[in-house]
Amino acid sequence: MSARIDPVLRPEYELPLLPPETTQAAGVPASRARLPGFLARAGWLRKAVLLLVLAALWEWAARAANNDLLLPGFLQTARAFAEGIASGELPRYVGVSLAVLLQGYLAGALGAFLLTTLAMSSRLGRDLLELLTAMFNPLPAIALLPVALLWFGLGKGSLVFVLVHSVMWPLALNAYAGFRAVPDTLRMAGRNYGLGGLRMVTQILVPAALPAILSGLKIGWAFAWRTLIAAELVFGTTSGKGGLGWYIFQSRNELFTDKVFAGLATVIVIGLLFEHIVFDAVERLTVRRWGMQR
Repeated sequence: MSARIDPVLRPEYELPLLPPETTQAAGVPASRARLPGFLARAGWLRKAVLLLVLAALWEWAARAANNDLLLPGFLQTARAFAEGIASGELPRYVGVSLAVLLQGYLAGALGAFLLTTLAMSSRLGRDLLELLTAMFNPLPAIALLPVALLWFGLGKGSLVFVLVHSVMWPLALNAYAGFRAVPDTLRMAGRNYGLGGLRMVTQILVPAALPAILSGLKIGWAFAWRTLIAAELVFGTTSGKGGLGWYIFQSRNELFTDKVFAGLATVIVIGLLFEHIVFDAVERLTVRRWGMQR
């Protein structure tokens, strides 16, 4: 019979508590714990500081170049931007561009949703989506502008056509990837409730794949903006009304470089507003609230 071995008793000891300023706040990553408290929480303030630094660098580069025709400064561009807003010139051009952009964007999003729904419903639809995206996604939308001009003429239809092309394929790819990443457990739960076809897509797949869909919507929005400005730069007005791209092109012809930069700044400002107001609001109300994204 083996002898009983008692465990070794270790002496108790107490660790001193560290000062509060050296401990990391709960829930704050280590990379953000080094920042002051208000900076760690206020993301908009950090971005505003970065924008001010970039504006100062821009103004310094313009003063060093000392050539307003080639590079107007930040203050000169801001003055031209404010004058364009006050006179109503910039809002008029922006309104024309946004009206066309929203039509093409919504039509492209609807086409992408129909394609991905068909792909998730049948094998033939999946093959069709994979074939079409492989063919048309690498094709630049602006390359289709000559064909659009032949089919639809110098009008809004040509712009909407190229916008649909620029939005549909990246959104369809992202949505399809998000649908395929949905766990089989959710699919089986949907089948147990008698869901299938379109109801399975709208009630199970879309909520589960929403982060990928939102990412595709953001990419499609950026592609649509770039395509619209480039198309307006190529053939100018549509139906007698010019958009923001036409404003930039016309200002360049008249050698108003400050207005050119004001038009470019307008494109950037609208992109930031949609990114931080529309898409961030949708994310807060859905995927972040549901714990699907941090």
